[in-house]
Order: sequence, then C-alpha cells, then structure tokens
Amino acid sequence: MKKFLRIASLIFLGLILVLFVFYLLKNESLPEGKAGPEADELAMKMMESLNYEAWQSTPEVSWVFKGIHSYEWNREQHMVNVKWDDHEVMLDPANKKGSILDEREHNEMETEELINTAWDYFNNDSFWLCAPFKAFDPGTERSIVTLKDGRQGLKVTYTSGGSTPGDSYVWILDENNRPTSVKMWVSILPLGGMEFTWENYKTLKSGAMIAQDHVAFGGVNIELSAVH
Repeated sequence: MKKFLRIASLIFLGLILVLFVFYLLKNESLPEGKAGPEADELAMKMMESLNYEAWQSTPEVSWVFKGIHSYEWNREQHMVNVKWDDHEVMLDPANKKGSILDEREHNEMETEELINTAWDYFNNDSFWLCAPFKAFDPGTERSIVTLKDGRQGLKVTYTSGGSTPGDSYVWILDENNRPTSVKMWVSILPLGGMEFTWENYKTLKSGAMIAQDHVAFGGVNIELSAVH
C-alpha cells in the first residue's frame, strides 16, 4: 500500500510539474498597444471584411453553442430565446430581465437565478458568434500591438459592460483584414494569450459572415452549429 501511495504521489507531482512548465511556456503577458486613428481604422476594416453593414440589418439569428445552449435572437425586438438542459428563458439582455418559459413552477429566487444564468450564457456564447462586430461597443478601447512572435494584431479591451469587464482580445487578421484567430486575456481562462482560430465562415441570408469553428491547441473546438 505504501509503495502504491508513493508511486501515486510521484505521478501527481509529475503532473503538477508538467502543468507548471506548460503554464510558463504558454502564458503570455498582455501586450501594450498604440491607440489612435490607425487602430480605429483597422478595427473598421475588420468589421467591414465580415459585412458589418449586413450584420446591422440582420433581423434575427439562431445558433447552438457547443451542442448545449441554443439561441434564437430577435435583434429587432432585442429579445433572445435561450434554451439549455430543460430550461427555457425569454431574455431581454439589455436590461437583464426575462421570463421563464419552461413548464415547471419557479419561485422568485429560482426565476432570478435562471434569468442571470441565461444572461451569462448569452454574453459568453454570443461573443463566439459576433465578437468582431463589437469592436466599437461602448466601453471599448482599440490599439495596434506586436505579439512576442512578431505578428501584429488589433487589441480590443472591454473596460465596461458584459459579464467580465476588463477582458482583452487581440485579433489576428489576414491580408483582407478578416479575422483568422483571436488571442485572449480574459478572467475565465487560466492562461494569458490563449489563441482560438476564427474559421469555417458561414454567410447569413443578410450577407453577414459568421465563423463557426474556433479551435485551440489543435483540437479543442468552440463550435457553433445550426447557424442561420
């Protein structure tokens, strides 16, 4: 038994060491950027590359986030139908209000918790749908940065709003200023500078373009399905 515990302890310590080395290798400090007209112009070019004007006139959009949360977003009425597990909430995200549509009875505390959960889910999951179109949202700051690997990017920092104000994102753009990936410095991720691809674009009926796959470390995919 003692030998088994000794081996288990060594394995555990080895895993801790591997994770520590991985953290040291992968964790990046948030790069300083140069704000000003050039950064704003680049942000606008990024949005235009995905047909921002069409996104603004898109009346509604639906998607499923990683197969677990589904959304029907009526952008004209500013309401979102959010479904997960056996819950359904009709959400007003701007005012953090809503109503419960599932068939069970809920007391006041349960209702508030479900509305807050739907709001948090929508804030997170809609980022993966339309983040490039949010570069000029209230409370955002834009700058041009150079990453430690030499690539240039557009940094967008959210100083207010959403679930986690203070988060920063650095967009990597192709020659047409279309996003190919984004590096994140956000409170919910353990590593600074985690990079997710922005790929497999789908064009909505309105003409706006939405990336459906966001892959990190060559295999972890934040997938959007049933986008229309």
